[in-house]
Amino acid sequence: MITFPHPEALHDRYYPLTRHPTTKHATFWIRSVALLISLAAPGCARAQRDPFKTSPAPAGTAPTTATTQPISTLPTARISGQTVAILPITLLVADPSLEAESVYAAYTDRRAALARADSLVSEGIVKRAPEVNWVPPRDLRKMARRSAGYLVDPDQMGQAVLRGPKIVVIPDPLRSSLRSLMAVAGGRLALVPAAIGFGPEPDGQIRADLSLVLGDARTGKVVWRSLAYGRGKSPDEALNAAVAAVLPLDGGQ
Repeated sequence: MITFPHPEALHDRYYPLTRHPTTKHATFWIRSVALLISLAAPGCARAQRDPFKTSPAPAGTAPTTATTQPISTLPTARISGQTVAILPITLLVADPSLEAESVYAAYTDRRAALARADSLVSEGIVKRAPEVNWVPPRDLRKMARRSAGYLVDPDQMGQAVLRGPKIVVIPDPLRSSLRSLMAVAGGRLALVPAAIGFGPEPDGQIRADLSLVLGDARTGKVVWRSLAYGRGKSPDEALNAAVAAVLPLDGGQ
């Protein structure tokens, strides 16, 4: 059984305390990640805050870098030799202040942004963990087309719901769709990039927050999850750094 972080640690990461001083740039990731959560299951609604509601920072308060939680790395040694599917990314958001910048131009179109992020994340995972038999999104789409009427389109399964930090059991209909997909793919585990958020850092860099979940299609359980982050001069560089953080060259846990 693969262990995953305690939900309370992830809860603090997804729902920052409102008493923290906020500024336009220091809270970009809070707002972007809160937006990722804003469409989560109704059961979590009471714990949510308005993703764009900020309180003025006290006079004389300088912008500070957002606090971060330790990144839970993917324990690839425990899944080496296994067939693991990588589901497509379906949820990508950015801080409004970043969307107007030229450096974000390649991500302004939603479809192009999802395709670009999908490629970067899946290729990064495959390159950094070759000991696992990965089934990338493009192969899952081919399987779905060949089994039309039996398999749900991997881009339409609703996998973004797994970004909810307190979800420990994969909900239906995602669970049944995932079970059917993995029956064809030939494995039982699926790695889900549930959501991506981009925003500016106070030092001018861009930060990427990547929510990753590993689910067991047979038991329907979430066996591992992580909220990785990376920084860079461009969205691509930041996203690559987030993937590298959750898949270190030492093989993780």
